[in-house]
Amino acid sequence: MNHRRVLLRSALAAVLCAAVLPAWGAPERARREGDAAEAATAAYMEEVRGRPRALRAFLRAFPKGADLHNHLGGAAPTELMVELAARDGLCVERGSLRAVAPPCGAGGRPAADARRDAAFHRRLVRAWSMQDFVPGRETGHDHFFATFEKFEEVETGHMGRLLGEIADRAAEQRQFYLETMVSHPTAGVAALAARAGYDRDLNRLRRRLLAGDGLGRLVGRARAATDRAMAEFRAASRCDTPRPHAGCGLPIRLITQVDRAAAPEQVFTELLLGFELAHRDPRFVAVNLVTPEDGAVALRDYGLHMRMLDRLHGWYPEVHITLHAGELVPGLVGPEDLRSHIRQAVRTGHAERIGHGVDVLWEDDRSALLAAMAARHVLVETPLTSNSQILGVSGRRHPFGLYRRHRVPVALATDDGGVERSDITAEYQRAATSHRLGYRALKNLARTSLEYGFLPGRSLWRGRDGFAAVPECAGERPGAPRPGAGCAAVLARSPKAAVEWKQEGAFREFEEQVAGHGGAAEGP
Repeated sequence: MNHRRVLLRSALAAVLCAAVLPAWGAPERARREGDAAEAATAAYMEEVRGRPRALRAFLRAFPKGADLHNHLGGAAPTELMVELAARDGLCVERGSLRAVAPPCGAGGRPAADARRDAAFHRRLVRAWSMQDFVPGRETGHDHFFATFEKFEEVETGHMGRLLGEIADRAAEQRQFYLETMVSHPTAGVAALAARAGYDRDLNRLRRRLLAGDGLGRLVGRARAATDRAMAEFRAASRCDTPRPHAGCGLPIRLITQVDRAAAPEQVFTELLLGFELAHRDPRFVAVNLVTPEDGAVALRDYGLHMRMLDRLHGWYPEVHITLHAGELVPGLVGPEDLRSHIRQAVRTGHAERIGHGVDVLWEDDRSALLAAMAARHVLVETPLTSNSQILGVSGRRHPFGLYRRHRVPVALATDDGGVERSDITAEYQRAATSHRLGYRALKNLARTSLEYGFLPGRSLWRGRDGFAAVPECAGERPGAPRPGAGCAAVLARSPKAAVEWKQEGAFREFEEQVAGHGGAAEGP
């Protein structure tokens, strides 16, 4: 008998013992069976930990919560972006390889040429993603951020099609909720901001922007554009047919992303638009500041942006805030810019979640900051692949383990899976291999991602420091298909609890499959 079978049979012995319990012990029997299946699954994962293809097959089937940090354009597959550019009749500029509206200028060529010219297709994929990238004269940071302007024209016209693609991929990789960051057309925002001008009195500036319903019209346009995108998504994904795509059943929420490199009046106007959208439209749940944190304007105005968020939070306390903060390392910026970005985001910007958070290693009074983040339950959205490609930080050099040791909640995320040529399964595989996390730790990461998602409603769990069910569901086996009346009422009233319950059921099915069949499907 091989080592794996010994581990599995030892764990499953508890199931046979539980089977002799009397009928009145059914809940306890179910709990013991669940514990045994979980133990067998954990044992199987240890067996395949050193076999990359088998471990990936295991983790692809493993339920993986939510992706809380991704950008719509960067998340979509690069090949899809190239094909959409061809369908739209766009041109590709010579040199920059940027997609632009026709006609094609000197040296440019139609994007449709990529359909029949394999070499041209490869050039576009490499320019629009990290495919085959090797650092040299161009850094990973510079190549990564340069990709977005190259396919920006494609993203603008296909929000729904891209949303359908990333929703399908999330569902197929056993995720149960998706939040994605989207941009709104900037022409109207820029015009309104220019008319209003900048005013240090942010209350007065807000009144000026809201006067005459100038901002209200922008909110209406954004909502109408979202209606069209959702219709495109449902049509492309066949959601209203007998054979819908996997992503049709996935709860999706949107986060307004704001260009932190813009002038102060435009940043404030974009932020106000995001807050107003989240206040009026339940599809929008939060705001975030994007573009490189190390940019000259982003560094200069960082404190100002946090003060803007402080005021906006006071006016719209129900709107969530998640911020890119600490996506920095020495050499990318000077020491003075590594000292307080995360702290400012938490204390002044009211961030409930932090994206990246890598520079915590160089923040002033790091221990106090970590303690405050743990006490306030500020989650760190951690895209391990992105941090490796952009910042060159991975393995033991990454603060992922530091956050976990200090009980700061963390969740794995993709950031820009299409650009990175990666996916959420790869993030879990990095956590398992580079950070030596076991099965139960990965399971809790998945639970944490749903717990800190911005879906409305009461949580399934009593508190954020553990995963004990609320009293109405405490006597149930989490994820059971027919919970009792009290628990069912909680699930019916709360989208968050319902999704968390669904994941618990998926855990049970996954573990029973692994325990019952000696493991997940795997490669040679």
